[in-house]
Formats: sequence, C-alpha cells, structure tokens
Amino acid sequence: MSPEYALDGIYSIKSDVFSFGVLVLEIVSGKKNRGFIQAEDENNLIGHAWSLYTEGRSMEVMDESLAKSCHPHEVLRSIEVGLLCVQQNASDRPDMPSVIIMLGGQVALPQPKQPAFFMEKELPRAAFSSVTYTTSSINELTITEVNAR
Repeated sequence: MSPEYALDGIYSIKSDVFSFGVLVLEIVSGKKNRGFIQAEDENNLIGHAWSLYTEGRSMEVMDESLAKSCHPHEVLRSIEVGLLCVQQNASDRPDMPSVIIMLGGQVALPQPKQPAFFMEKELPRAAFSSVTYTTSSINELTITEVNAR
C-alpha cells in the first residue's frame, strides 16, 4: 500500500506503481514484504533491498533458486526499477509506461531515492495482526469491533 494512501487516504495511479514495485521486489527475492524481517539489519523487504542496493550488493536480494536461470543484469535492473517504484513521494515514482520501458532495458535508469516505509527496527509481531475484540452478553449477541493499527 502506497504511503500517501496508507497515511492520508489519497489514491492515484502512482499508488499502483508503488504496489507494482513491491511486487517486483517480492518476485526477485521470493519473499513477501509483509512480515519480512532480515535478522542482520532488521529491515522489511523494501528496507533490506535498499540497504543492499546502497552497499552495491543488490544481487543478494535475489532468491537462490533463480541463480542458475537468470541474467544478472536483468535482475539488477528489476531491483532498481522496483526501488524506483517504491519512492516515498509519488511524484518521484515513474508512471507505468515508463516502468515498462525501464524493464525492457531501453533507457538509463535514474538513481533511486530512499524508499517509503524504510524501517530500521523490527516491528513487534502483534503489529501485523492487531485486532481488538469486544464482546457483549446482552441478548446473547457478540459484537466485534476491529480497530485499525
């Protein structure tokens, strides 16, 4: 979910670009962003990919099962495009036609900026599934209230 939608309820075509970027990183890594915690640096998947990218070790994001069947330059390009799609500001993200051109390798890629939802600390597990239940025994009915995180 894009930061502008998660924080302010604003949705645009750049929100879809953010989601696509997360999907690209998930495909390359073979891991889901939600609930991903890297023990070494305590980042989520986006933060982990960003950290490795800034250290020049982007290929370490890749799922090992892809190693024999991939072209490293295509994997690196996919990671960079994924990082461009998850930029904090919607105006910094490319539009989808540009993403297609970028993935095709037909243009030079701009330098990604630090992505949105970059975490430097582990979130408590409860933060991923916090639901508060309230029950009432009046008339033997149960009322459940789900509170937002």
